[in-house]
Amino acid sequence: MYAMSTKRLDKKEALELLKGSDVVTLGAEADRIRKALHPEGVVTFVVDRNINYTNVCINQCRFCAFYRDKDAPDAYLLAKDELFRKIEETIEQGGTQILIQGGLHPDLDLDFYTDMLRAIKERFQINVHGFSPPEIQYIAKKTGLSVRETLLTLKEAGLDSIPGGGAEILSDRVREVMSPKKIRTREWIEVMEEAHRIGMRTTATMMFGALERNEDIVAHLDEIRSLQDRTGGFTAFIPWTFQPLNTEIGNSINTETEKAALKPNLATAVDYLKVLALSRLYLDNIENIQASWVTQGLKVAQVALRFGANDFGSTMLEENVVRAAGVSYRVSKEDIINAIRAAGFKPAQRDTYYNIIRFF
Repeated sequence: MYAMSTKRLDKKEALELLKGSDVVTLGAEADRIRKALHPEGVVTFVVDRNINYTNVCINQCRFCAFYRDKDAPDAYLLAKDELFRKIEETIEQGGTQILIQGGLHPDLDLDFYTDMLRAIKERFQINVHGFSPPEIQYIAKKTGLSVRETLLTLKEAGLDSIPGGGAEILSDRVREVMSPKKIRTREWIEVMEEAHRIGMRTTATMMFGALERNEDIVAHLDEIRSLQDRTGGFTAFIPWTFQPLNTEIGNSINTETEKAALKPNLATAVDYLKVLALSRLYLDNIENIQASWVTQGLKVAQVALRFGANDFGSTMLEENVVRAAGVSYRVSKEDIINAIRAAGFKPAQRDTYYNIIRFF
């Protein structure tokens, strides 16, 4: 935990900045804060792989292009041999982490998850960053355990840390329209708070540019900051933008039906940079802000390093969810290193917990 020396923004001030400030002014202030927090000028990244063990999901979120129904011809559940092959490839390329997530599959129980975790840990020395809050809540409800009991069971089996997926926008007004079957804000917060209480570190995310208003973005940031005040368990914050292709919400853009209520306010690169900068200013108790080359591309991610971001995210040797929505930026470790250098920073590989492994 740490705090900036400047006065803490309140929600009213943050909303005024988001609505009224020009992007350059907001970016300059965020860059000033970034320099104060990270004066050494190092920008980090992690070598990892996103592994989705299943695309079957009962939530059927309107913003998601990845999920499939159980009986869909392209529905899958990853076999262990394939899982192990993916992990082996990750380690061979210097990876230190796997991010493992999936849909809410109706046939999977707690034993499936603990067996998978133990099998991974028996074979590999790698950090398992896995199972977002919707997955944790679903497992807990299916097994009749509390969230805390579920987390302790998964931790004992080999779960090391938890990603911030499933947050989207932490506003139940938005969630009711965008993902009516998904957990609500309080349930997402509950998982993260319980994880922090038992010593697990997590990240926090925000997906914007869909159906939210500026007030919802600020409310989301305030939920994250308030929890961090209580626990100090977030390692980083990652904002990224909604990708509409192949989604129900995206398909509503060109339809004149009752789906008109789902028409999104798609975020531009300028919108992304503005929200990123505000995140750096508002989240005064989270040390690391991550750029999203996955949704923005390499060049905008470079610019993000002057708008408050100090981390370039992951090499993402595999990514499926955003790609299903029609966005397929692909970069190598060398691309990331060169992009960081070209932006005037020192590149460094980190682990899940932001410990530096090596400089380049």
